[in-house]
Formats: sequence, structure tokens, C-alpha cells
Amino acid sequence: MNKTSTLSAVVAGILLVLWLFSWWVSREPALLIEEVQQGLHLDDGSRVVGYNTTTALIRVTETLLQKRGGYMSNDILPPFSLLDNMPAWEFGVLEMSRDLALAFRKDFSRSQSQSAENAFLRIAQPQLNIDHRSWVLPSAESEYRKAIAQLYLYRSALVDPKQTDSQFYARADNLRDWLKNVEKRLGSYSQRLSASVGQERFNTDLAGDIAARQSTETPDRRFVKTSWWKLDDEFYEARGATWALLHFLKAVEVDFAEVLQRRNAMVSLQQIIRELEAAQQPIHSPMVLNGSGFGILANHSLVMANYISRANAALIDLSELLKQG
Repeated sequence: MNKTSTLSAVVAGILLVLWLFSWWVSREPALLIEEVQQGLHLDDGSRVVGYNTTTALIRVTETLLQKRGGYMSNDILPPFSLLDNMPAWEFGVLEMSRDLALAFRKDFSRSQSQSAENAFLRIAQPQLNIDHRSWVLPSAESEYRKAIAQLYLYRSALVDPKQTDSQFYARADNLRDWLKNVEKRLGSYSQRLSASVGQERFNTDLAGDIAARQSTETPDRRFVKTSWWKLDDEFYEARGATWALLHFLKAVEVDFAEVLQRRNAMVSLQQIIRELEAAQQPIHSPMVLNGSGFGILANHSLVMANYISRANAALIDLSELLKQG
């Protein structure tokens, strides 16, 4: 074998190893349902309210840093810098985590609008909002670790009867305020995923209010289509967001059990969870397919949009149930 053939074989071997490694680190983490639903009980047998939801936020955020390949969104060296599916997944998880952290800070930990902010959450919540691509001074990972440390302190305070300043209020209004934000997230993902095949959409921005106004005029209708290069990014971002939301709602199922049962809303929450579980089914394809809806090939984006739309519809129903007396 001459030198040229040897060099070609070495290069091919290196490329194969890099491809296999890239595939390995791009696999999505397993679900952590048992961890977030385990909870904690005090010596008298009473359950610590808020422990599960706090644990869910901690473990979901930790997964960003501890999964295969670690946190990849801010990597600047190959092969990590050449990958886009897992960074998109990470961003979806991060967006849902940011929303929940904000709900903790302004709603779940406060008894009323005039009450003081929790000291731990006041530090944790902004640290999750650093640019997810920041890689130095400070790096995203270092800020997320600081946020996680503060969440651990908050969770420990929930268990300590001496630290009465740290509370978690499982009320219907608190839960509903957070769910309204989740509705908007899911609605956005559904629209973006549906645009994979291209759609002509009517302008409904001001529908329902004849006196409503907007800053600048927009066309009555426009054609929306996701770029071919962005299809997998949109898909995996939605996968990450629904993965995180599934854990959060599993924890809510425990912490808000009495509230949900009182309004006969537990089954509505379980329906949402079922749709999100379906959205996490394994992908039996080496790439995200983008068929034409009723064409020969599948369209993974439309399938994901269907599950998200169904979950969002059930989420709207749940919000209305929580609004009732």
C-alpha cells in the first residue's frame, strides 16, 4: 500500500470516528420522570409542597450540563461546533426552564403582589438568561451552575421550618399564570413547525377588537415557509422544549394535586402529559424528513406540530378550569 492510500485510509478512519462520536453526543437524554415525581415527606408524613417542581427545574437544567457531550451550544471547536441538532434541543430546554424560573421568582414563591422576592430566586433567575452561546467571561455553563446552586438552596429552605421566608405557594392563580406563558410557547412552536411545508396565512393580528391598533401596517396575507436549512433546528428546539415541559408538568401533577382535584382538572393535565410523551417518541430516521404533507415521505415537523397543537388545546382548557371558582 503506497503512502497516498495509507493517508486516505487514515483520514477516512478519522472521519468515521468523528461521525460516530457526533452521532453519540447528539442522542437525546433519557426521561427523568421518577426523579421529579419522587418528592420528599417530613417526619410527620406531610409532603413538602414545591419540592417536586423545584427538583424538576434543577434536574432539567443540570441535564444541559451533564448529558453526553456536555453543554454544546457555545462550543467553538469541531466537531461540536459543526453540530446543530443538539444545540437547538438545548435551546428549547433552556427557554422552558427560563419561563419556569421566572414563574418561581414572581409567582410561586410569593404570597401576594406586595410580598418580597425570594433571595435565592432573585439570584438564580437572571443567571439562566445569559446568552446561551456565551463561551467565556462568563461562560454560559458557569452561570447556569450558579443558578442551579441557588435553586438547591431554595429547595433546602423549603424543607427547613426555620426558614419561613422561602415558600412555594401551590395556588390555582399561580399555576394558571405560568400555563398562560406556556400556551404562547407551544403556539409559537406549532406555527413554526407547520411552516415546514409552506403556508399562506391571513393576518389575524387584530382580530376580535375593532379598536386595536399596531405600530406598522402588515399585509393581509403572506406566505410563510421555513428554510430547508432550518427545518431540523426548529424540530429539535421543539423536541427540547416539550422534553422539559413534560418533566415540569409531571412535577406539577404532584405539587398541585389538591388544586387540580378540587377543580376536577387532573385528567386535563394528564391529557397534556400524554401528548407530550407522544412527542418524545424515538425518531427512526437518520434525518428529519420534510415530505409534502400528503406526499410519499413523512413530515416529522407536521407530526410534532400535531402533538404540540393537541397539548396546547388541552392546556387552554386546563387554564379555563383553573380560572373557575
